[in-house]
Amino acid sequence: MNYDKVFYEIYPLGFCGALSKQPHNIRHILNFIDHFKRLNIDALYLAPIFQSDNHGYDTQDYFRIDERLGTNEDFTAVVDALHAQGIKVIIDGVFNHVGRGFWAFQDVLEHRHESAYQDWFYLNLDGNNGYDDHLWYEGWENHYELVKLNLRNEALREHLFAAIDYWHDHFKIDGLRLDVAYSLDQDFIKALRHKVNAYDDFMLIGELLHGDYNRFVNDEMLHSCTNYECYKGIYSSMNDLNMFEIAHSLNRQFGKENWCLYRGKHLLNFVDNHDVTRIASILKDPRHLPLVYVMLFTMCGMPCIYYGSEWGLEATKQKGSDDNLRPFIMKPEYNELSAHISRLALIHKNEKALYDGDYENIIINNQYMAFKRQYANDNIYVAINISDQVQTMHIAQGQARCLYHDQSYDLANVELAPYAFALLKKE
Repeated sequence: MNYDKVFYEIYPLGFCGALSKQPHNIRHILNFIDHFKRLNIDALYLAPIFQSDNHGYDTQDYFRIDERLGTNEDFTAVVDALHAQGIKVIIDGVFNHVGRGFWAFQDVLEHRHESAYQDWFYLNLDGNNGYDDHLWYEGWENHYELVKLNLRNEALREHLFAAIDYWHDHFKIDGLRLDVAYSLDQDFIKALRHKVNAYDDFMLIGELLHGDYNRFVNDEMLHSCTNYECYKGIYSSMNDLNMFEIAHSLNRQFGKENWCLYRGKHLLNFVDNHDVTRIASILKDPRHLPLVYVMLFTMCGMPCIYYGSEWGLEATKQKGSDDNLRPFIMKPEYNELSAHISRLALIHKNEKALYDGDYENIIINNQYMAFKRQYANDNIYVAINISDQVQTMHIAQGQARCLYHDQSYDLANVELAPYAFALLKKE
């Protein structure tokens, strides 16, 4: 498995206008391929595309894309065009629950005891629910528009695995991001991993929030997962002017000590996504925004950009609806922040120490820090100053060249201007 990729996330129903009643076919993505290339993107992660009741995570049919996005043939054209440009495609696998419109659940509602699909769900035909169906069923985390699936049912597993074969064989997708992986039956994930091991270079990424990611990211289950611990650590370190928080998290996860949790693993890193307030809206000081992305592209793991945030798009999570986090985008923008991210992405891809190297904290202060990424004889020092004062750091001995600014530094006397950084490769 190759973990050098830079990801870009799109929420297609929003991106293509289905949520804002400005519908564009999923081929709208084709208008952005030059933008992806300019940003040095390697992999596109598409949030749910299956036919659904409403927001995409309430699946009706696992074998076709949402009719609001077009047809399966339209999706084929998109994947083929992305692959032609060397961009891989990861899609959301929503296997924990379905929408009430899912055909098998509708069969249960119609035929009740005579339905062959009762055991696909957690049901009590003698109960009732808020929809007055005259039956009770388990909803995911008490969201009853989302009907929880019984992933231990063999017929259901065969149906889901047939769908995965279909998307792999017909559309050549390169992986799945498993929605709410923390809620999935672990035996199901193991069976899924065993299945996709037969595919060529196919990645399983799980949505995990808290706890020990090793329970799910291992040789029997997922290749990677969402790194929510460091997501929080990055923005709160900036907002609180306390770099000890992110330094602690990174060392806890990837440091050189034997007790560090995820050494050698490649988590999916992000600073915002379709479920959380955008980073440009959450930061107290906009001068920290470029530094957030420096951290994202130099920490251990695979960086992921959420569409629109690369030019500073703002949006705040609101109670009851996430539509404002998932906007329609007519055309891409490219500004100073986008250029910054593009440059960081290229450096990340070109330097194995940044995507596959060890991690070590060198200097930690409330308002500045330096850490080292090392692979074989390559040593890259990342220095970040989040303060409004000039800071001088004594990082190491020897000379280095900044990969970003193409400037020489004496590692024993690295001076950074306010809100500045340096990516220093030792000579």
